[in-house]
Amino acid sequence: MNKTIWFCQVTLTVIVAMCLRIAPWSGSWELFNPDWVLLTLIYWSIALPERVGIFHAWAIGLLTDVLTGQLFGQHALAYSLVIYACLKLHKRLRQYSFVQQGFFVFCGLLLSQLLFFFIKNLRNPAELNADFWLPVLAGTVCWPLLCVLLRCFHLSKQTDIEHR
Repeated sequence: MNKTIWFCQVTLTVIVAMCLRIAPWSGSWELFNPDWVLLTLIYWSIALPERVGIFHAWAIGLLTDVLTGQLFGQHALAYSLVIYACLKLHKRLRQYSFVQQGFFVFCGLLLSQLLFFFIKNLRNPAELNADFWLPVLAGTVCWPLLCVLLRCFHLSKQTDIEHR
């Protein structure tokens, strides 16, 4: 695949994910807002492991920190750890069904949330409540749909290039 094409695909989908991340959700829907950026990075690191790696996760994590106003480096660290696991297991993950991939995504999102909670707890003590689990569960439920959408987008652009 042409370098420009995959870079544009990844960049466009990450920008859309960042927009979804900061979109104003009404009322209690805000509690269910999963980490769209991490979900997108997980997909691309499984689909294109030779192109999307830890450096990309770190850089996009820093951008997410700036975008969300969080502690600088928090998302970068979480994204890098999860993408490292994706890269180590990408051959297996490609063979898994959506349910099995969903379990891995659940573990990745949970690792990320636990890291955020730990960092938040270092600054000022916080209690672990039910709101902690909602983005993780929502992201796990959204994974099959997101995976299908990104795969269709990825393959449609690939076939457009081949037909030219």
